[in-house]
Amino acid sequence: MSRTWILTGSPENHAATAAHGFTVIGLKERNRRRALEIEPGDRIILYATRVMAFAGSIRVEGEMYEEREKIWPGKPGKADAYPWRFPASPEVVLDELDWIPAESFVDQLEHIGKWPREHWKLAFQGQIRPISDRDAELLQRRMTAARNASATEGTSATTAAQSVTSTEGAVA
Repeated sequence: MSRTWILTGSPENHAATAAHGFTVIGLKERNRRRALEIEPGDRIILYATRVMAFAGSIRVEGEMYEEREKIWPGKPGKADAYPWRFPASPEVVLDELDWIPAESFVDQLEHIGKWPREHWKLAFQGQIRPISDRDAELLQRRMTAARNASATEGTSATTAAQSVTSTEGAVA
């Protein structure tokens, strides 16, 4: 059974992934054990740091392999080859203006609910984490609505995502 993961990365790393057509994704050196848990068919939701927003999702298309050719810039002064890589394919790709603020999910995602509300940002510390099927479905539905709205003239993606949110309610 496939799992869904949230991958936290900088907007610059996201741009590098986009420049490769979302066909490869890599995990940091220290995350090898976590990388071994990822399987073909798994979904990876892309979360952009600093802007604190969801940028899209990709599907893992094959087994992990090790490669050290530089693709992602990483943090200045902390070079990491992101050597644990997977072939991938784009699933939902949002334009940067349509990225969905993570804060809009504070009272909805089970994953964020593990932390005190005022410290919700802690939910996205570290590079990769699995999430529940319920959270995965909600995120995917909101990102798909944002993408579809962006493609429809006269409707902003933010408006579409907010309308989906208003029909879902909050998590108790």
